[in-house]
Amino acid sequence: MSETIRVLLSEEEVDKRIAEIAAKISEDYNGEQVHMICVLKGGVFFTCELAKRLTIPVSMDFMSVSSYGADTKSSGVVKIVKDLDEGIEGKNVLVVEDIIDSGRTLSYLLEYLRNRNPKSLKLCTLLDKPERRVVEVDVDYTCFDIPDEFVVGYGLDYAQKYRNLPYIGVVELG
Repeated sequence: MSETIRVLLSEEEVDKRIAEIAAKISEDYNGEQVHMICVLKGGVFFTCELAKRLTIPVSMDFMSVSSYGADTKSSGVVKIVKDLDEGIEGKNVLVVEDIIDSGRTLSYLLEYLRNRNPKSLKLCTLLDKPERRVVEVDVDYTCFDIPDEFVVGYGLDYAQKYRNLPYIGVVELG
């Protein structure tokens, strides 16, 4: 079976929207520092591009979480694979994710972080699939709402391929 990639959002569209979201975040946190938490692996491309465009002081940390089960879909069982390297108590925390679909993992992760007493806790995502939501999650900053299609690029992968694409594409199996 082979796959082709159809462009859903061009590199120019993605760059423009990240700049818009960065301007909004910089405005919202004006005069304060924000501590970005990148959710690995997929979130790393978006986190770096977003951080480069912020005009406020930024610190960064990384987490890796896994939602697994016997099925290929999220089971809702969340495992922290890599926890934060530093504490977040009293910090303005911005969780940065590549894509939100069911909401299970992010709901768990936000509650997990909330228990560490940050000054504020907000969520920013490159892509959101609201029609796939099983658990409600408040997303503070969304670059794009997308249809329920399997997407790659900008950190998102298909069998560990296509993360490096500078645009968002839809995998079409043929």
